Amino acid sequence: MTTTSPQSGYTARHLSVLEGLEAVRKRPGMYIGTTDSRGLMHCLWEIIDNSVDEALAGHGDRIDIVLHADTSVEVRDNGRGIPVDVEPKTGLTGVEVVFTKLHAGGKFGGGSYGASGGLHGVGASVVNALSSRLDVEVDRNGRTHRMTFHRGEPGVFDDAGGVSPEAPFEPFVSGSELAVVGKVARGRTGTRVRYWADRQIFPKTAVFSYDELVTRARQTSFLVPGLTLTVRDERGIPGTPGADGPHEETFHHSGGVVDFVDHLSPDPAVTDTWHLTGTGTFTETVPVLDDRGHMTPQEVARTCEVDVALRWGTGYETEVRSFVNIIATPKGGTHLAGFETGLLRTVRKAVEANARRLKISAKDAATERIEKEDVLAGLTAVVTVRLAEPQFEGQTKEVLGTAPVRAIVAKVLDTELGGIFTSTKREHKAHAALLLDKVVGEMRARLSARKQKEISRRKNALESSSLPAKLADCRIDDVDRSELFIVEGDSALGTAKLARSSDFQALLPIRGKILNVQKASVTDMLKNVECASIIQVIGAGSGRTFELEAARYGKIVMMTDADVDGAHIRTLLLTLFFRYMRPLVEAGRVYAAVPPLHRIELLGGSRKGGPDDRYIYTYSEAELAATLKRLDRSGKRYKDDIQRYKGLGEMDADQLAETTMDPRHRTLRRVTVEAAARAEQIFELLMGSDVAPRKDFIVAGAQALDRSRIDA
Repeated sequence: MTTTSPQSGYTARHLSVLEGLEAVRKRPGMYIGTTDSRGLMHCLWEIIDNSVDEALAGHGDRIDIVLHADTSVEVRDNGRGIPVDVEPKTGLTGVEVVFTKLHAGGKFGGGSYGASGGLHGVGASVVNALSSRLDVEVDRNGRTHRMTFHRGEPGVFDDAGGVSPEAPFEPFVSGSELAVVGKVARGRTGTRVRYWADRQIFPKTAVFSYDELVTRARQTSFLVPGLTLTVRDERGIPGTPGADGPHEETFHHSGGVVDFVDHLSPDPAVTDTWHLTGTGTFTETVPVLDDRGHMTPQEVARTCEVDVALRWGTGYETEVRSFVNIIATPKGGTHLAGFETGLLRTVRKAVEANARRLKISAKDAATERIEKEDVLAGLTAVVTVRLAEPQFEGQTKEVLGTAPVRAIVAKVLDTELGGIFTSTKREHKAHAALLLDKVVGEMRARLSARKQKEISRRKNALESSSLPAKLADCRIDDVDRSELFIVEGDSALGTAKLARSSDFQALLPIRGKILNVQKASVTDMLKNVECASIIQVIGAGSGRTFELEAARYGKIVMMTDADVDGAHIRTLLLTLFFRYMRPLVEAGRVYAAVPPLHRIELLGGSRKGGPDDRYIYTYSEAELAATLKRLDRSGKRYKDDIQRYKGLGEMDADQLAETTMDPRHRTLRRVTVEAAARAEQIFELLMGSDVAPRKDFIVAGAQALDRSRIDA
């Protein structure tokens, strides 16, 4: 018994070889992208572009496009006409070769076209393959030649009942015939192509767009100065300009890309429309057909012509159109990349040269750097390049791939636009200055927007992330009863942990003096670890997004040392609360703890009694003096060595609890805002960036200073 593997049944006879135009009909998307209205329009562009190439080469100045009522479309030109003589290799006339053979035509070298939109030699033949009928007439040598095709096959239609793709068709059998159907003046030449799209390929919903056709015709008239294009619609489709009868529009422009930019510009001008032109050369290796019919690689010199028009307006939108040999490249390519590179480089040089006038210091040059979006804002430009045999990505020609074009276009921009920026002409200087002001303004607006975005992201991260590890939180969820003590230093934190009631008192240590937020930006404040921790722990946001109801604690208590540094830290904290969490202060939920300055130890008191039985705490020098006098008068004895507290860390847990944290014995100073405007002025005076008013304030108050109160 023998077994057969699945692969053994797959042999060469299962392979299909599609001949001629069969491949196009089998896989139309490969050649025209899609079979909806876009593909239908692409077929029309292929025929129109062939006529435009004739005009671009200087052999024609008129193209007529007619949308007939029977769904056919006709393109007429007065170019040289498709060759009607016999092509020696195939034995077919030039007309039949162009419309039936893929990769055949005058665009592959030999001097027929210097720069053309058709490159692959498949445009006309693809349209023919996808048409139920195509008629072509050529005026040449004093005669009118005619040939008709049915789905790419040449033959003869019996039009006795009217011209239609449904008419009886007889294909040529033994040989094709290019019929002579009339005479014309000896010097008259041209081509007329009329075709009906094959509804076996294109659905009935696919229709020619009059608006797209008019837009393309207008665009082409700008790109080929002197060319006249006429678009006529005879279909009578409701909702179109030709709904009530034949509608015709004619386009002719002699100003070229400058007129095109003026037409596209949507906003008032900042600069004139500048016209930049130049050429560059490069070499590339291409396969060339030799005399023996073999393809051999050869180095060929190419010339690339660059034609650019551009202007800046007061708006912010960017409108840049790019073309290669008048073929639109909506997805750009190397020519557009070169344009943007050269534009950015030239504007950056001009900004650097005018940095002083634009108020860009050397310090800011690293951060205040012009980017592409700054230069493109408000720009309207048309970028065209002309070169022989450009390399495109696919037959749809949407992206130019010829690499050397990038450097050529960038160099033209450097030279031509750079010349305008350095020109001594009054109008050039004035417009260049306005442009640089606009570009620098765009840069600063972008940087400001980026800062705001970073601030928003950082705030969101703070408000949504987990609480910091150094927080010693309390156990209850009752906001009204809970208290947050902001403690100065880790040493005080250790004592405070033992002194607190962990049921409702939370502790957050801060290290040293936090950022002065009155001077700092919002970004710097949010980057500061201590400020970020405080905002995060309180949990109500900051600035405009602060929500008092979301605060996690009923009281915020600042517990700092009773010295100058402690007072400074307390002031910095108050500045943070006042500027970024003001509702907390206005609601009376911010407090300052009042730790004692001195401890008097009584002699002979009971160790088991209350705090007044053994120790007496005082909170100022005046209170200390008054207390000592009272003790002397009453005859109570005390140690002469009176303890002076330098900081919270010098107290033990019991002392800290008795004096500062236990609600039964402590003293808290509530922070209030009676006059917000006055408070704002005071904070700006004491903590703001302007030094001079603060100096005046200190000098004015120097006489009232009691030197004995200085803790030195």
